[in-house]
Amino acid sequence: MLKKRLIAVLILRDGQVVQSVRFKHTNVIHYDAVHAMEAFNKWAVDEIVILNVSRDVASRDKFAEIIERISCHCFVPLAAGGWIDGEDYAQRLLRSGADKLVINTSLADDPELVSRLAMRYGRQCIVASMDVKRDASGLPQIALDRGSRVVDITPEAWACKAVELGAGEILFNSIDHDGARKGYDIESIQKICEAVEVPVIAFGGVFSWSHLVEGINAGSAAVAVANQFHYTEQSTRKAKTYLAEAGVLVRQQGQIHVSV
Repeated sequence: MLKKRLIAVLILRDGQVVQSVRFKHTNVIHYDAVHAMEAFNKWAVDEIVILNVSRDVASRDKFAEIIERISCHCFVPLAAGGWIDGEDYAQRLLRSGADKLVINTSLADDPELVSRLAMRYGRQCIVASMDVKRDASGLPQIALDRGSRVVDITPEAWACKAVELGAGEILFNSIDHDGARKGYDIESIQKICEAVEVPVIAFGGVFSWSHLVEGINAGSAAVAVANQFHYTEQSTRKAKTYLAEAGVLVRQQGQIHVSV
């Protein structure tokens, strides 16, 4: 049986690690992303995802430089996303040290790009990032462009489309749950996990470690946390211990991690 993964997410705005609350990024947590990453390296995290949420496309250069700095100190798989709208920039992030590409808006605006990248680097390199926002009636919709645009399609249909384009993994996030401390959007996660055969990463809303178990029970192959990991000493180690004690099969600290 495959072990479940624990993933730390670093959200960067203008090069600084920020707190995310319903996609508002106002509070700076770390001024240097390398310091945040070093803590996760020591605390038993399985992977790290770094997302550039800056509103300015010019932020791409600085973000690529940060990825290069971080990759020199990172000993777990590293995924990077934000403003990936062409093959040249995707290649730059990979050459800077990213192991995977996290793609969001291009799934809608340039689906052929996603397929080309999957063909060139392999499906295992492409993580489709899905941001879900519920409308006034409570129906979930896909949000693009950092939550500013909505596509009228169900999350499970969007996940299937992403897999058809070449995504080898789904990173699910709920804008409504983001920073709300009420756990994952379990209903949406369950439907997505039932709709696709690729691994699904649950993200958005963790406050207690029990929320991680709920994400795993919903069918996720991995559970991801951003805000909460920054405010607890040895947070990822404690989260991993909680998962193991709850009967979840996880990689224990000290085991060799092999990326395939």
